Amino acid sequence: MNILISVDIEGIAGVFHPEQTRPGNGEYERARRQMTEEANAVIRGALAGGAGNIVVNDSHGSFRNLLPDLLHPAARTVLGKPRVLGMMGGVAGDIDAVMMVGYHSRSQTGGILAHTINSFAFSRVWLNGAELGEAGIYGALAGEYGVPVIFGSGDDAFIEETQPLFPQARFAEIKKAHGANSGDSLSPQQACALLEKCAQEAVQAARATQMPKYRIEVPVTCRLQVQTPALTDLFCQLPIVERVDAVTLKFDAPSVEFVVRVLNSLSAMSFMLR
Repeated sequence: MNILISVDIEGIAGVFHPEQTRPGNGEYERARRQMTEEANAVIRGALAGGAGNIVVNDSHGSFRNLLPDLLHPAARTVLGKPRVLGMMGGVAGDIDAVMMVGYHSRSQTGGILAHTINSFAFSRVWLNGAELGEAGIYGALAGEYGVPVIFGSGDDAFIEETQPLFPQARFAEIKKAHGANSGDSLSPQQACALLEKCAQEAVQAARATQMPKYRIEVPVTCRLQVQTPALTDLFCQLPIVERVDAVTLKFDAPSVEFVVRVLNSLSAMSFMLR
């Protein structure tokens, strides 16, 4: 069984403040080291559960956060951007299952550091009327490639939101959210022990039974609420995008992959307004 491990940073043990997610300070350096350690714990668990080839996808910000020299030598690493499939880069290869590590809940929720793709630009995202965060959007992209999500880790808000989408997946609760920038967390050592155990169980379960894929019916209508009218003005320069109101737009897409590529393009466009 070949595994793709997609690793974000907001759901990592001890991470509560935006400063810990942004390069250029000591808090971020500690957070990226723990991000790497949690990825390693999941790799160890997956291998113990019977995984074969493992690909680790750095899925936060610039996609250059994991420390390759500290990463488990059994894994290949997907780093850098732009990349076509974003947080699911690598899923188009010979992959049998996806594991989501350090993920967070969608924007406008009570989760720690909750957002959807780009906190400056996007407020809420719906695909065919279902509001989704990053786990749902990228889980649907994996499903489009015939790959199930079998594992997730993050805070309790992320798990509550995501478990209904992947009902047979294993989840590891690393933190409890008390607010956007507060909560309580397992220690780094406790977090890694739990991740290793749950990852092993997830791979063993996936090898024993056919796991369901999360799929969204195509074609897809994406409805997007943005943070300001200026962003609507900017995004509607793209001919496929239609303005609904001052901060809402929509577009139709033939696939989830198309949606992901448009959303990531809009996210990149938003930097001209920062």
